[in-house]
Amino acid sequence: MALDDDLNILAEQERLLRFVTFTADTAWAIGSALRADALRRNAAMSLEVQLAGRVLFHAVTGEAPPNQSDWIRRKRNTVLRWGRSSYAMGLELEKSGLTLEARHGLTLADFALHGGGFPLLWAEAGCVGSIVCSGLAQREDHAMVVDAIASVLQVNVPRLSFG
Repeated sequence: MALDDDLNILAEQERLLRFVTFTADTAWAIGSALRADALRRNAAMSLEVQLAGRVLFHAVTGEAPPNQSDWIRRKRNTVLRWGRSSYAMGLELEKSGLTLEARHGLTLADFALHGGGFPLLWAEAGCVGSIVCSGLAQREDHAMVVDAIASVLQVNVPRLSFG
């Protein structure tokens, strides 16, 4: 039941966190909010905001390991392929009981089904980019991105529970 509850919350977040306009300044505001949160946590993280294949914000904090860039790439691929958060896709796969390869014919070398990737959703066109962070536990990565987007959009969204 908790899995279905989480999936419902994630779907509602994706429904509510949509942009009417998105500019380089918007990307900077989201990226800066993510960076400030990572610094507040004293976390070694990698952060990215991209629109239509163009990276508009990228930063690392602390001693972020080089392999985080691969996590960013794989989470981005997941978001762009399905237009859903990477965490939602991971939970959907968990619910199905199938592997990524069995269900979609894809490999983990190119896709990460872990929290931290969120679609940049434009109200008129759907998924047009991604907002991704990596470095914390997947549920925290997801929550961090949701918090940054909700703050910039000034929208209240349901949150996942912790603990």
